[in-house]
Amino acid sequence: MTDALGRFLAASTEFAQRLPSVRPELWTAPTPCAEWSVRQLVNHMVRGNLNYVDLLAGGTRENFLHMRDADALGNDPLGAYAASVQLVADAFSRPGALDQMLDYPLGQVTGRQALAVRATDSAIHAWDLARALGVDDRLDPGLVTWISDNLETIYAGLAESPIAADTTHRFFAAPEALGESASRQDQLLHLTGRDTGWQPH
Repeated sequence: MTDALGRFLAASTEFAQRLPSVRPELWTAPTPCAEWSVRQLVNHMVRGNLNYVDLLAGGTRENFLHMRDADALGNDPLGAYAASVQLVADAFSRPGALDQMLDYPLGQVTGRQALAVRATDSAIHAWDLARALGVDDRLDPGLVTWISDNLETIYAGLAESPIAADTTHRFFAAPEALGESASRQDQLLHLTGRDTGWQPH
C-alpha cells in the first residue's frame, strides 16, 4: 500500500468511526459547515469519493461539479460511505494511477496529489461530523501532523489553498496560525476555516 493511499484510508477511517453515532434524528442536525446538515455532509463525502474515481476514469471537472450534490446515500448511508472508500482504494491502487493527471475543479493534479487533498478533506470533515454529533472529535495526531506539515505541497497549484494569502477565503481562513498555546489540531482546523468553538444548536 502506498503512503498516499494509506493516508487516505486513515482519514476515511476517522470519518467512518463517527458514522455509527448518527441516530435517526441527527441526520437533519446542523454541522460546522453552515450549508450542510449531517446527511448533506455525509453525502458530500460519498459523492466526493465517487467523483474522484470518475476523474481517474477520465471524468471532467464539469461533470465533477455537476454531480457534486447528487444523492449518493440512498437508504444505506453507512454502506454507501464504506463502498465509496473501497472504490477509491481500488481505483487509485491500480498501476499508474498515482501519476495520472486528473481534471480536478481547482486545477490539474496527479492522482497522488488528489489523494492527499482527499485525505485532508476527509480528516477535516471527520471533525465536522464529530462536532455535529457531540462525540469525540480528536483526530489521529499523526494524520494531523502530516497534513499540517504538508499543506503547501497538498494544495500546490490549486486555485484555493489554506496557506495562500490570495485565496477567496470561502473555504479556508486567513493563513495565519493561532497562538502558540493552540494544539496542532486546532491550528489546522482554523486554517481550514473551522470555528473550533462551534457547538450544535
